[in-house]
Amino acid sequence: MNTRRGLVLAVLLVTLAVAGGLASAGDRGVGGSTTAAADKGVTAVNAAAVAPAGERPGGCSVIDRRMDLYAVELPKDPVTNQIRLGYGLTPQTASYPGPLIEMIEGQCLAITLHNQVPQATLEQLRLDPNHPIGVSLHTHGVKYTQMSDGTVHSNSFVPPGGSRTYIWYAQPRNTNTGAQGTAGYWWYHDHVVGGPHGTPGIRSGLFGGLVVRRQGDPRPDRTYVLAFGDRQTINLRRSSEADTCDEQNPVPGPTCVVAKLGEKVEFLVIGIGDDMHTFHVHGHSWADTRTGVIEGTGALANSIPIIDNKTVGPGDTFGARVIAGESVGPGHWMLHCHMQFHSDLGMSTTFHVLDENGAMTAHAGHAPANPVQAAPAGGGQDAPAHGNHG
Repeated sequence: MNTRRGLVLAVLLVTLAVAGGLASAGDRGVGGSTTAAADKGVTAVNAAAVAPAGERPGGCSVIDRRMDLYAVELPKDPVTNQIRLGYGLTPQTASYPGPLIEMIEGQCLAITLHNQVPQATLEQLRLDPNHPIGVSLHTHGVKYTQMSDGTVHSNSFVPPGGSRTYIWYAQPRNTNTGAQGTAGYWWYHDHVVGGPHGTPGIRSGLFGGLVVRRQGDPRPDRTYVLAFGDRQTINLRRSSEADTCDEQNPVPGPTCVVAKLGEKVEFLVIGIGDDMHTFHVHGHSWADTRTGVIEGTGALANSIPIIDNKTVGPGDTFGARVIAGESVGPGHWMLHCHMQFHSDLGMSTTFHVLDENGAMTAHAGHAPANPVQAAPAGGGQDAPAHGNHG
């Protein structure tokens, strides 16, 4: 038990994919924030704190950490005028996708979801007048009981103005029992808004990324969650809406994929909706492994494929790890779906690699930008989390 607690009380981060400034390559951060930033919305729990046994999956003897998550209504889509919802560690920082949640195998996490979406808005999204009104939190990959399934049939959803605690357990690998563990790239989403499968909830923006690591896994400098979905969108946006990086002050987030030269950048790719897509980044490639990198040497390491394009279908998730500008230098690298008519219709954004001084290089009709200083940790959290700002 002491060993398990020692592992799960190691570096455990819950960070916003939309938060933070550009940290130096030596500052390890996720989603644009650095480890110096406070784990907003997260409260450490005394090891003696326990949840009722019926709510905890097997192996989760204590709740190691707690956090709050808010479901709120955001401004309507600026192009389609569609309703937009989002999850946030605070109501003010809600976005789509929602905050990146990071766990380490062995951790048991309690997430209290607060439903602040107006009832009238949820009624507009309802496909069946007899369907219950509420939002939920359903996750992939980790372990949970049916009380944390986030579905109507298990009555594990949250009515307007209410709250509910969900418990997730990042089960470790166990060679004695055959448990494969839960380390990997996953996602979470609503499963109730509009209908029993939460389709209108997902299409409105109620989804986010979950990374489960093993102790000792290599860590990135920053992580971006990119959902490839219907209407040829990346994070429910396309064309100019998908890339809104400001040349003078590029704030990392869902519509500004940016890193300094040499930073280790992790992409968590999610397939939502009904179509197949491919994820392709110009100038960069990665190892097709669980962690996105190759460790060790010999025949096994040599057998690992190196790729720069990978298919993602509805509900699929995977991770890709690249070194920003490795061998190719700073610049503006296309990131898009390689199904040609999808990219032609706007399913494309840009991976901006700044030079060693943090400057945005010139591109297509733009003058060179001034050097960008590293923003303070959490600096992006005050930016609007919707529309052109992501």
